[in-house]
Amino acid sequence: MIRALRTASLGMFAQSLKLDNIANNLANISTTGFKKSSIEFQDLFYQTLRPAGVTDQLNTQLPTELQIGHGNRPIGTVKNFMQGNVARTDNPLDIALEGDGFFQIQKPDGTLTYTRDGNFRLSSDGQLVNAVGLVLEPGIVVPPEALQINIGIDGTVSAIISGATEPEELGQIELAKFINAGGLKNIGGNLFVATAASGDPILGNPGGEGFGQLLQGYLEESNVDVVKEMVDMIVTQRAFETNSKAIRTAEQMMEVASNLKR
Repeated sequence: MIRALRTASLGMFAQSLKLDNIANNLANISTTGFKKSSIEFQDLFYQTLRPAGVTDQLNTQLPTELQIGHGNRPIGTVKNFMQGNVARTDNPLDIALEGDGFFQIQKPDGTLTYTRDGNFRLSSDGQLVNAVGLVLEPGIVVPPEALQINIGIDGTVSAIISGATEPEELGQIELAKFINAGGLKNIGGNLFVATAASGDPILGNPGGEGFGQLLQGYLEESNVDVVKEMVDMIVTQRAFETNSKAIRTAEQMMEVASNLKR
């Protein structure tokens, strides 16, 4: 019964973590380029009360062992990089990435981060930056006399300059991808950083082999499935209640046992 208390408490903790994760997914339904996550669990060690293959009183060999488990533990948060829906915005600086890859964003300290959020803007000096002013890498500068900006599916950025008849090429958007994208570390702000688990970035141009293509005037929406998250939330609540009931039942059984001496 003491074992049941510990095991059920671990179950309540696991469901509490799962609910925290579901709440974060639901909170980011409207976050551009957000990728939903899930928490994975493993069962803990087992106490063997009787091994398989032993001989009982009737001199027969028992085919199964007698084991009692000790609950579960969280082992990791898994990001789901499934493509989100693409929404039209008609903003020429909005870029949706359709397929594999990440935009590269440089932080003020020079650290490279990676994102699926293609909501870009122009800084005061004409640089292409994200919503909080971090620079797109490689840097692209749009001259103040530019009348129209064009971004091709292959990442080529060009502009119609005042007084010119032909578009002028301004630069090339380069993408990064990873052998194990699930190993990227989420640091908030729609940004990821590479880790030893993700491996080093593999660079390439949009539309190249293994890379997605760009859609100007569109944004990738969150890939959170509201209905699935709501169903998971109900299941999590019921599992939490069931584990709490197991604790109450174990406590009642201990009370009955302690009253036997009276």
